[in-house]
Amino acid sequence: MANPGQHPDLDGSGMLRGGVFDFVVSGVGDVFVARMHFERYGDHEMNNHVVEYAPDRRIGWEPRPRRRGPDVTEPGAALGRRWICDLLPHGAGATVVTEISDGSRMPEDKRAELDSGPPHASALGASRYAG
Repeated sequence: MANPGQHPDLDGSGMLRGGVFDFVVSGVGDVFVARMHFERYGDHEMNNHVVEYAPDRRIGWEPRPRRRGPDVTEPGAALGRRWICDLLPHGAGATVVTEISDGSRMPEDKRAELDSGPPHASALGASRYAG
């Protein structure tokens, strides 16, 4: 999970299109850039600010639009969403990954859109995380 370039290999939503730079997260404060595609917004890039990090245990980031980002006019504006992956070793060479989508920091109107889950929630079950 610390190598954002591998996220598209694990993603079941089809939204992740790869990293912009060859980069491995090393701690809180790092920023990695991801190419994304979502039908509603088209192709765009997100700056992902790492806000939680414990090697091989937990990583959390807050995405912010870079270019042509969703629902904001200014690149870099905070969206209030946080993605967290908790990793738990499970047997020989396996890891259980719990993906958390935290919208508690989002503006109320945007949070209301997620009341029934993120629009790509059905795809999350198709994610292929491995240890």
